[in-house]
Amino acid sequence: MNRPERVHFGHTVAPVDRVGADDAALYRECLIDCEFGQALGYDGAWFLEHHFTDYFPTPSPMLFMAYAAARVPGLSLGTAVLVTPWYHPLRFAEEVAMLSLLSERPLHLGIGRGTAKLEYDAWGVDMEEARERFAECLEITRLAHAGEPFQFEGKHFRMGRKVPMRPAPRTERINFYGAIGSPNSAEIMADLDLPPLVVANFPLHVQTRVIEAWENRTRARGGRLDRDRPIMVQAWIADTDAEAQALVRRWAPPYFDLQARHYQPDENAYQDIKSYEQFAKFFGNLKRMADPEQMGPWIDLQFVGTPATVRRQVQVYIDIGFNRFIIQVATYGVPRAVRHEMLRRFATDVAPEFSDRFRNGKTVRRTSETKGGIAP
Repeated sequence: MNRPERVHFGHTVAPVDRVGADDAALYRECLIDCEFGQALGYDGAWFLEHHFTDYFPTPSPMLFMAYAAARVPGLSLGTAVLVTPWYHPLRFAEEVAMLSLLSERPLHLGIGRGTAKLEYDAWGVDMEEARERFAECLEITRLAHAGEPFQFEGKHFRMGRKVPMRPAPRTERINFYGAIGSPNSAEIMADLDLPPLVVANFPLHVQTRVIEAWENRTRARGGRLDRDRPIMVQAWIADTDAEAQALVRRWAPPYFDLQARHYQPDENAYQDIKSYEQFAKFFGNLKRMADPEQMGPWIDLQFVGTPATVRRQVQVYIDIGFNRFIIQVATYGVPRAVRHEMLRRFATDVAPEFSDRFRNGKTVRRTSETKGGIAP
């Protein structure tokens, strides 16, 4: 397995804060988090796409990133993820092209097929067509960004005439990643020439198999193995491992409860949808995870503990083959003081071990609202 030589750290930005804040306030928190993260030395802010519920209500990540590019120039922007079956591919390709001109830094665009039946039903898109629509959207986007007039005739999308892409994108700034939840999907993304983007929800032996499956298929295709491999991991850091575990058991359960309501596992709909059968069990676990006493196996997969403990945990994922970490502290109900304390502690006590960006004096002192630490 190829070990990465460079390591990057970004963080999620999402419309979250104290429970009861209105949407305008939640979006302001996103921008505040972008500015805070950039000052700490994080090299990218990663946005999520979801619709219709309190679960990360960001229906247009690219619109938000265009605004963030003006407010926080010099910050790389990413998505985890854009759900391409819900887009018309031509508009998707155009908006990515525009964003590559409006942003000064690289774009790290995670794309996926999405897994929430509620959202698919509202969009009127058949979930069993998701993989085909995903592949066609990617193919059209690549044709559009190639620089020549193009046309496409597919199963789900057809163009009535040949057209050029306007505006012409800065393709050197655009990096696509494919969302992966299993070794099988790793092979699918490798066939599409997409490096993997993973969430730290699966046991380490599964994550190892995911990277091995992607590398083996990429190698067989003659593709490039020297690609960034992002993984999203929650980070909860304290002076003792016990204090860090208390933090995550306090703040993470509402996140899982909200996930369960968004993905509606009680309806058992997924087991009858082709290519989504494996999600029935995964979503069924969400309600259990909302119980702090049931979170132990999941906590073991996150960055939870003292700085020394977390540094060892980061190295485990580096050894598996990941090299671009998306630190997630922005989840439902987590107030700014807690988010910023976790981002600060990771940037000052963990990241310098792995990245020169954090050894060059880019630190933010505790603000008045975070002095004294965060009580579990």
